Amino acid sequence: MNSRESLTSWQKLVNHSAEMKNQHMNDLFKENKHRFDDFSIKLPSMLLDYSKNLLTEETITLLLDFAKECQLELWREKMFSGDKINSTEERSVLHTLLRDRSEEPFILDKQNIKQDITNALNKMKAFTDCVRQGKWQGYSGKRITDVVNIGVGGSNLGPQMVTEALKQYSDNSVNVHYVSNVDGTQIANVLRPLNPEKVLFIVSSKTFTTTETMTNAQTAMKWLVAASFDSSAISKHFVAVSANKTNALEFGIAAENIFDMWDWVGGRFSLWSAIGLPIALDLGFDKFIELLEGAYEIDQHFQKAELNENAPVILALISVWNCTFLGAKSQAILPYDQSLHMLSAYLQQAEMESNGKSVSWDGDDISYPTVPSIWGELGINGQHAFYQYLHQSNNVIPADFIGSIQSATPVQGHHETLMANFFAQTQALMQGVDEEQVRADLCAKGRSEEYIDNVAPHKVHQGNRPSNSILMKRISPKSLGSLIALYEHKIFVQGILLKICSFDQWGVELGKGLANKIQQELVNSEINVEHDSSTQGLIGYYMKSLF
Repeated sequence: MNSRESLTSWQKLVNHSAEMKNQHMNDLFKENKHRFDDFSIKLPSMLLDYSKNLLTEETITLLLDFAKECQLELWREKMFSGDKINSTEERSVLHTLLRDRSEEPFILDKQNIKQDITNALNKMKAFTDCVRQGKWQGYSGKRITDVVNIGVGGSNLGPQMVTEALKQYSDNSVNVHYVSNVDGTQIANVLRPLNPEKVLFIVSSKTFTTTETMTNAQTAMKWLVAASFDSSAISKHFVAVSANKTNALEFGIAAENIFDMWDWVGGRFSLWSAIGLPIALDLGFDKFIELLEGAYEIDQHFQKAELNENAPVILALISVWNCTFLGAKSQAILPYDQSLHMLSAYLQQAEMESNGKSVSWDGDDISYPTVPSIWGELGINGQHAFYQYLHQSNNVIPADFIGSIQSATPVQGHHETLMANFFAQTQALMQGVDEEQVRADLCAKGRSEEYIDNVAPHKVHQGNRPSNSILMKRISPKSLGSLIALYEHKIFVQGILLKICSFDQWGVELGKGLANKIQQELVNSEINVEHDSSTQGLIGYYMKSLF
């Protein structure tokens, strides 16, 4: 068994982490007046400040040694070269190729797939221009005013997060809606105000068999046919993004309205492909290209920058340092920009579905902590919800603060208030306040000694809570593309460091398989006696309560 724990660099990090647990960041800042300059990276579209982490130059050196001993640079080359690093599914991992703006061909399995990508982009452009300009007409000859994207997971979260983040760039040529939940309430609420004559559905599913997606697609189809009294209307109101053309054709979608997906693109990394059709329809194809360009900019940085100046590498190393070596169990994503209100949910899927695993790519059990649980909320909202927990609980929660220098929607006085809170919270989490300071402040306010004795312990903040700060110049298609790619590469690096296959998701399959079996039981009103007593009892109670 070739475990990461057997590496010399790992053992050094274990020893070093024991020493660092006795340090406080306040002292580190006092000792190094240039700490911000030493522990920050400036990129064209953003700044990464990682100085508010419990680390020193020695820590970074040891982490970089660890990355090199894990052969990170070799694995990076393997990914970009098309090696089948998704070993359990024997697939290449080439979502980066979708946004490659160079004109160089790329041969995979004796085929220039770069040409396939170009063809797909050209098809997307022609389609989005046709819809947005009113040339695509529904069964009654009316232009399309609303687009409903039906998908789940990566086929939903990525496009929805992006269109929400870039709303200010939409010219409202069409209105884009999303349906992902198989709970009928969502699709009913989306369809209720819409005119069937003017709706276009995008059914996004690589296999075109995903239960949640196909259930919603069938409901949408029945809604359309009921209104049009003609099943041939499906071809004018449905398009598909899928690798399974046979199933899409059987559904009633015309061959020319099926957009390609490829097995070398994982669902949670697929918004750069035709899965991004809702983005292009909402913003225009030119803005979709700007999104790709922003991601490509980070791809170039990730490939070419030295490891110590490589933003995705540093983010991943810090995550492994905080979680695996210092014991953090979760990480908060805290955007201070209303545009990014879905970012936490998006990154939750991207990281936890990728690296939430306990078996190495060799098939061995992993005994060390891997990735933290990811959660978060818009910064200001979080301050009045769970920041109490961040500041004073016994659990240390590393946090990524993400903000922009310029507001996408300037309102006088608002952005200054927002960003003042951004800066103050990172400072407060790091510095804290000791009892001596608390007592002095209360005394200066004229409080009695008895009051001070009672209240002082409750106002103490230990500080020493780690955070990264990412400052973007402004939320735009290009800068958002860069931000997403930054985290994508961070996730890849984490996987290499932890010896995890980041590009499969077998943990998703077990529950889905059981759900399919139970669904048949619910339909046929027959309970499988092989269930455990709890599951059998729950199903029985549910079925009896229906009648």
